[in-house]
Amino acid sequence: MKYYIIAGEASGDLHASNLMKELNLQDKEAQFRFWGGDLMLAQGGELVKHYRETAFMGFVTVLKNLGKIRANFSLCEKDLLEYKPDVLILVDYPGFNLRMAKFAKHHGIRVHYYISPKIWAWKEGRVKKIKAYVDRMFTIFPFETEFYKKHNYEVSFGGNPLLDAIENRPNKDESFENFIQKNALSEKPIVALLAGSRKQEIERILPVMLDAVTDFADYQFVVAAAPSITKEFYAQVVGNKNVKFVYGQTYDLLQQSRAALVTSGTATLETALLHIPQVVCYLTGGGKLLFAIGKRLLKVKYISLVNLVMDKLIVKELIQQFCNKKAISEELKNIITEGEYRTEMLNNYQALHEKLGGAGASVRFAKMIVEDLKIQ
Repeated sequence: MKYYIIAGEASGDLHASNLMKELNLQDKEAQFRFWGGDLMLAQGGELVKHYRETAFMGFVTVLKNLGKIRANFSLCEKDLLEYKPDVLILVDYPGFNLRMAKFAKHHGIRVHYYISPKIWAWKEGRVKKIKAYVDRMFTIFPFETEFYKKHNYEVSFGGNPLLDAIENRPNKDESFENFIQKNALSEKPIVALLAGSRKQEIERILPVMLDAVTDFADYQFVVAAAPSITKEFYAQVVGNKNVKFVYGQTYDLLQQSRAALVTSGTATLETALLHIPQVVCYLTGGGKLLFAIGKRLLKVKYISLVNLVMDKLIVKELIQQFCNKKAISEELKNIITEGEYRTEMLNNYQALHEKLGGAGASVRFAKMIVEDLKIQ
């Protein structure tokens, strides 16, 4: 069968690549055409656009790039019709993908959504579009089933593919000595910095994370650099701060770290599943005013996936004006110090792992997709 897949960011590239790997095993005649990244490309098929060319974040950035965004829509619509896939598989990325779902539905192309947009957090009204244009929704969090049930829309939960990615990661038995040697790091304990994969969020959050460096002379701070971001860009953001970088080794870095500072998103869950204590740091433009507005718009109690899945405060969330050097340093001291606070967080991580189910989610999702297509 012919699969057209659209993923618009690094996490989507990861999950889509694992899904493609399993689809290849379930469907020996699988053909892929996609918007995504290097991990998807490694599974075979034709890459139409890399996500680094399509990731526009924030109102001002979107406004400046409206011409490019419209061109991307036109290109995708034309390409989809020419390819004539058996199914369009959308991976999160709702601003682009919900429009493509509508287009595909109107042209008789079956639409699967793999990894639901976070409409349970905000823009809940988008559920109407999903019900109208998505033939089957595959979800990766248990609470999403209840959310969609409230809207009379049946979904398919198959576990969380992050468990597969972490379980099957290379170098999971690597020693600390080998890791620091190959990356020219010191022997000091590591604090990992996960500042996101988009330029706008890196510019906002990384300098604030680095403000805490001077309070921890006995540790080395290492940035998990996004593959799509150049060294020159990071150098401009960091300035003369004492920090090192590793590219394409986020899991390797985390597993060798004593603790991590993490911007909200999939990275908070990855950090937890690797059992690394963390502080969630989140900043957007707009300061206190935007924070006040955001609190009214958000439909959830927490911003980190760790706390959302467990439905309680497991990791500290420092948001907007509360995300500052003093608060970051205080919480980082709490989680790097051996004691009850750190132990409780690690114990909660184990409960989180059990709640998300075991490995094998990518296999289960691939089987559901292939079986669905066979009966159409």
